[in-house]
Amino acid sequence: MAHIGAPWPAAVAVSGGGDSLALMHLLAGWAKDHGRAKPVVLVVDHALRDGSVGEAKKAAAAARKAGLSVHILTRKGPRPKSGIEALARDARYGLMGRWLKRHGIASLYVGHTLDDQAETFLLRLGRGSGLDGLSAMRALAPFPVSGFEGLNLARPLLGIGRSNLRLYLKAQGQQWLEDPMNSETRFARSRIRALLPALEAAGLSSARIADAAAHLGRARAALELATEAVLARAARPDGKHVVLDAKALGAAPREIGLRALAALLIAVSGETYRPRFEALERLFDRLARGKLGNGATLHGCRLYPAPRAVRLFGPETLVLAKESSRTAAKRP
Repeated sequence: MAHIGAPWPAAVAVSGGGDSLALMHLLAGWAKDHGRAKPVVLVVDHALRDGSVGEAKKAAAAARKAGLSVHILTRKGPRPKSGIEALARDARYGLMGRWLKRHGIASLYVGHTLDDQAETFLLRLGRGSGLDGLSAMRALAPFPVSGFEGLNLARPLLGIGRSNLRLYLKAQGQQWLEDPMNSETRFARSRIRALLPALEAAGLSSARIADAAAHLGRARAALELATEAVLARAARPDGKHVVLDAKALGAAPREIGLRALAALLIAVSGETYRPRFEALERLFDRLARGKLGNGATLHGCRLYPAPRAVRLFGPETLVLAKESSRTAAKRP
């Protein structure tokens, strides 16, 4: 269960739903069989809807019944009127990340399944994601929000379907909660989930979709090596800025050039995720064609022609810098 290379001891995120509850029991069994410390259970109360307190308490009770230490982490602040999915995700990982850092635990196990892999692929396909976005979630990955370097996210259930986990829980005599948000059509993931039975009937099962994501993941790994080579040749850090060889970056194969530009934007902006793919393509095309003019902004960054003093790569040298709040406020 914990063979994917994540440091131990570890914590496991439990919502009380079938996936996370099954993972909790599987990890507890693995730890017992291998003489390891028991996993610590983290339960997040998003406080985004009525009933969340009771659900968190039920999840915590299930953890205590299994003989595990549990901590309930509660989000503070008003309920938003929009962007609930993103807020819930960021609040969840932010609360758990801070707890992990305080207690010196480097790994958080989460119950993402094969079905989640397929749903994520379809969601990102609908958003126009590039190869990175469509690639499979990794079994072991860096923590998914910024500010928590050194923490790992472990997903040991990516090859197991949701239905199999529920069969396991039934065999163990365990009950689980059903998150009402999973059936609310205002949420994009819920709409995708409702389509999966029809897709499976047409031959596009969750397993097939997850396999496609895995193929793209292997392609991503190869492209990452090529991208590192382009960045080593075309980019030079200069304090808080990055100096770029526009000609070298623009001459790279398109996919590699896009990946290199995205990596630079993420590094300079401090954001966790890359910019929207369409916007990234537009900026890359302007750069590659020498049509940047006086500069452009994207992802909290400004890209502009380098002053004479820092033209490390000749007249086509560019500077990538974090966009100041003052500049951003003036920009229409």
